[in-house]
Amino acid sequence: MRLFVLACLIFAFSLPAQLLGTFSEANSSAALAQQTKSDRQTTSSSKQAKNKNSATADTQGDEPWWKHEVIYEIYPRSFADAKNTGMGNIKGITQKLDYLHDLGVGALWITPCFPSPQVDFGYDISDFCNIAPEYGTLADFDELVKEAKKRNIRIIMDFVMNHSSDKHPWFVESRSSRSNPKHDWYVWKNPQADGGVPNNWLALFGHSAWQMDPQRKQFYYHFFYPEQPDLNWRNPQVQKAMFDVARFWLDRGCAGFRLDAINTLYEDPNLTDNPVMPGKNAYGDPNMDDINNYLLLPDIHRTLKDLRRVLDTYPDHPVLLGETTAEQLDQLVSMYGDKNDEIQLPMNFRFAYTNKLDVAKFRKHIAEIDRNRLNGWPTYLYSNHDERRHYDRYGDGVNNDQITKMLAALFLTLRGTPVMYYGEEIGMANNDPTRIEDVQDPIGKIGWPLQKGRDGERTPMQWSAADNAGFCKVKPWLPVGANYKTHNVEAESKDPNSILNFYKALLKLRKSNRALKYGEHVPLNDNDQNVLAYMRKKDGDAALVVLNMTPQERTVSVDLSSAGVNAEKAEVLVASDKRIQDNLQLAQIKLPPFGALVAEPVLAKSQRQIPGPLGENPYDSRLSRWSRHISKKTGPYASKKVNNVMIWTPIRKRPLY
Repeated sequence: MRLFVLACLIFAFSLPAQLLGTFSEANSSAALAQQTKSDRQTTSSSKQAKNKNSATADTQGDEPWWKHEVIYEIYPRSFADAKNTGMGNIKGITQKLDYLHDLGVGALWITPCFPSPQVDFGYDISDFCNIAPEYGTLADFDELVKEAKKRNIRIIMDFVMNHSSDKHPWFVESRSSRSNPKHDWYVWKNPQADGGVPNNWLALFGHSAWQMDPQRKQFYYHFFYPEQPDLNWRNPQVQKAMFDVARFWLDRGCAGFRLDAINTLYEDPNLTDNPVMPGKNAYGDPNMDDINNYLLLPDIHRTLKDLRRVLDTYPDHPVLLGETTAEQLDQLVSMYGDKNDEIQLPMNFRFAYTNKLDVAKFRKHIAEIDRNRLNGWPTYLYSNHDERRHYDRYGDGVNNDQITKMLAALFLTLRGTPVMYYGEEIGMANNDPTRIEDVQDPIGKIGWPLQKGRDGERTPMQWSAADNAGFCKVKPWLPVGANYKTHNVEAESKDPNSILNFYKALLKLRKSNRALKYGEHVPLNDNDQNVLAYMRKKDGDAALVVLNMTPQERTVSVDLSSAGVNAEKAEVLVASDKRIQDNLQLAQIKLPPFGALVAEPVLAKSQRQIPGPLGENPYDSRLSRWSRHISKKTGPYASKKVNNVMIWTPIRKRPLY
């Protein structure tokens, strides 16, 4: 009899494993994810601790990938040189995919690498459907997409919709005569009666936005350089041609587009003068409110909806990442579309423009986009190829490394999609030119010395302490940053306290921690002007984030009861400094200057109760606690009926919260 009972028990405990495959096939979209462990990494010790908040179930499995991946901007001219020419290329990016995968990013936004006269370093495009020879070939691009896919990394291309190069065949035809079939593919206007420009509009990069063409004896409009004539988006043929460009890259495996200068797509057809404001800009022009050639939203919305419909015909949720530098919040939010049918990720530049560690401002910027009226998904960034690196902008010259880590902890734990800029993960600093002779960026040449251009934030990636930061063995196209001896990938990979390893720890935690992945944003301690604190919460999972934005040590008390969490202690998952204790008392959290931590609240005993009978859905928010409790006694299994068949799935134990 005992043998019979023993045999039955063996059979009962072996059954779930046998049926596991059946469960996966029957309900793969809701399959329980394998629990992972996340190493705690500090800036001063190699000690690791288990991440006790890894998700056991991906309850949001149907959500688009771009909600949970981190996008990494690459300026291809400066990222990796596989040919030793002094300039980066596509093959160089492919060679660094293992580094990017190890870092933990999920998509690469590559700035223009199309054929171009390089007046604006690639943003003046002469062929929208090719790769510039200096960067490689279409075959190189295809290889990049293929190899990236093997590492679960997607490729996002820059889509410059507003203008082309004046060397593009379309413009060559358009300027040839007023009767050419493409005569109105660009914005052409007659001179005024006195021969003057059509109106007072100014180009972003200085002086009049109108350029006389001697062949047509008309002015063409350019929001940027004269070599970048604006396309006429009121012409349906232009829209069709540009949407065909989008299809060309989507067909090659592109996962979406970053929309360059999308706010400039339309101009007032009546050519109304812009209001002139007091003072002059860096180029010596009068300050102006560009209300008639910037952010003409009704027209832009129509085009964005049409473009979104193109993307929606492709699988795997292609994404639109918009350069939406709207000053007003409602202008930014409107870019989602009234039915969330335009840009999925309008770039929120608030963090790029705050430039001071002001807790109240950060709290305000987070709240206004996190609870926006259209419920659009937030997007955050600090730096890019047009903005000075935030290592300098937010740094105080002494504590820049600690400040950068603290800002990373904020950036990578918020609800939303972060957009990183290459090199920020190692603390790259700006390297601005000191002489006009050294300036490469045209706007630096035009606006010197008030405007030094954007060379400083576009310097070569710092791979090692070797000559030229390991970027190449010949003279690089721009000089490398001054801090490359200490701030480089090779050195920081070996240092457990480095900025790089802190980024890696955060990126790893972001992927594995259910609260950080799916949780709502819950602000805490709203009146604290020195420490920014908030919680991410999803059902029975929570993550606490506490950030000291001052150069003084701070002690803060955090009460989670208002968020429905009864906890007095927390276990640190990631911390920026060894002085931050592993086991926290929430009533007295001590943070060193610019210290940052991400912690897991430890639930009080009063909340460790077994809920009522578990429903048929094993993804019930109560399951994680219940199964963890019963696993000690009855085995780590959960059940679910699929097509009237009871299926058993193993559940791994994990701590409460």
